[in-house]
Amino acid sequence: MKIEVKNVTKSFGKNEVIHNIDMVFESGKIYGLIGRNGSGKSVFLKILCGFYKPTTGSVIYDGVDITKNNLFPINTRALIERPNFLPDLTGFENLELLASIQKKISKEDIISTLKRINLYEEKDKKFSKYSLGTKQKLGIAQVLMEDPEVMIFDEPMNGVENETALEIRKIIKEEKKKGKLIIIASHIKEDIVGLSDEVYEFDAGKIEKNNN
Repeated sequence: MKIEVKNVTKSFGKNEVIHNIDMVFESGKIYGLIGRNGSGKSVFLKILCGFYKPTTGSVIYDGVDITKNNLFPINTRALIERPNFLPDLTGFENLELLASIQKKISKEDIISTLKRINLYEEKDKKFSKYSLGTKQKLGIAQVLMEDPEVMIFDEPMNGVENETALEIRKIIKEEKKKGKLIIIASHIKEDIVGLSDEVYEFDAGKIEKNNN
């Protein structure tokens, strides 16, 4: 898988949030994006997923321009900003509902993912009763469960305990070994450096490679 970002700019009215980003992402690598809240990184991730259409430029997945064709990229899953699930359903029921859309995985696959992310014991609790960290883990489980080629995580360590943060890092490394294309964004440098193959810094909608 190759994702090509070509001269992407995004403005909301007169406010330019993303400025002329040009870069390439490839399978088998972890890409880290560092930036303060409001730096533009979450908007950029939404453009990668086709949730926002860039004002100018294009995003191309293996030769398919998702911006031109108004597509959500196939075989891509993302956790961007806060996890958002149906509050009156349990964690398991929420994942089961999402899995029913494409019917790619079984209930056993969902259970296996919940165990992998240390969420099995909470599977029958309603989402509205979840803590911030537990909600975050359910969002990560949603990204993992259908084994997509592209995984996008926005602040994946937010609100989780140290033990789970270490487990998430381990899982992300395991997915890289499978040849996945993984993009992680965080405002905390320690969540990115040491985990990513390439690190980029966002500032005021511009991106620059970090060579340190």
